[in-house]
Amino acid sequence: MKLRNGFMGMAVLALAACGGDEPTTAAPETAAAEPVETTVQTWGIGLEEIEGSVQYEYGAKFAELINEKTDGEVEVKLYPYGQLGGLTDIYDQVQAGAVELAFGSGFLGGTVPESQLFSLNFVLTDDEMKNTQILNDSAFRKNEDLVESFRERDLQPLAIVPEGWQVWSANKAIRTPADFDGVAIRTMDNRLLRETYSAYGADPTTMEYGELFSGMQLGQLDANIQPVFAHQEMDFYQVQDYLIFANQAQFIATFMANKGWYDGLSEEYKDVVDETVVELVPYIHDVQVRLNEERLKTITENSDIELVYLTSEERQAFRDLSLPVRDTFAEMVGERGTRLMNVLIEQVVKADVADIAALAAAEPETEMMETETEEAAAQ
Repeated sequence: MKLRNGFMGMAVLALAACGGDEPTTAAPETAAAEPVETTVQTWGIGLEEIEGSVQYEYGAKFAELINEKTDGEVEVKLYPYGQLGGLTDIYDQVQAGAVELAFGSGFLGGTVPESQLFSLNFVLTDDEMKNTQILNDSAFRKNEDLVESFRERDLQPLAIVPEGWQVWSANKAIRTPADFDGVAIRTMDNRLLRETYSAYGADPTTMEYGELFSGMQLGQLDANIQPVFAHQEMDFYQVQDYLIFANQAQFIATFMANKGWYDGLSEEYKDVVDETVVELVPYIHDVQVRLNEERLKTITENSDIELVYLTSEERQAFRDLSLPVRDTFAEMVGERGTRLMNVLIEQVVKADVADIAALAAAEPETEMMETETEEAAAQ
């Protein structure tokens, strides 16, 4: 039996070696690969304004672009004003890292004194788009003095967002500094603004944004300073008689991040953020212009408020009074802030010089066209 079994075993081996038809054992089936789960990050943005505002529109577009550029790996959540508390609550939370991103405007001066630079009157050009470009050019936006002034407070500046001209609302027409005499005007908790409006002859009063309507309605305030869209969104125009356009300053917010969170981002994500804020520069300019135009139309159609536009001569009187406040700013923020102010002024001067040069270059062509037109008319 043992011999027979041995021969049978050898035969089987021989058949197998010759490619016989004996069935072979099938290899075990490989289990289907489990789908790889992508971890979605959520970044939060604290807004100083309500839904429908310039900051909200910026945040919504930022969220859309970030989600698209990261192939859905990042979702951005917006927290409109009130959801995270008041303005200083928003700044506290982004400093602490409780929210990753936020906007900071005039009230931010209490946290980052150098940011009060954006509250200086009659520093920027009269061209809003040009101002947006100057503020977001790398020469200013990534200026070491600007960046360090934020990073010392656990913040990282990402973009500068002008939201339209600051417009005065009041219960009387204001055309001269004398008209401001005794007027209680609301300013943010910002020494520079208080110094500015004191120089104009007004009585600057600090009040939280959410309390303004009742403050004006109850007569605690005589005047207010806001971009047009805010006057409409918060119904401020309903308790004031005049809107005064002096084009003395734009409402400017800084889009910023928590420093530790930003530093912890991969270089790829940092590049995506920088690319996105640069892409948003022309976008948000168009948005703020549209929103302010639409809201001004709504205001005039739904009230009998009177619009007052100051002449260049009337504006000059306020400009003259605002110049000493630049020295106050320098005193408040020291050498770093002073250097930053000078960089901004230098960029504005360069832009004005470029405009003058472009106008001068166009004059010969204009004169030639006028000559040709006159000759054609003579014929």
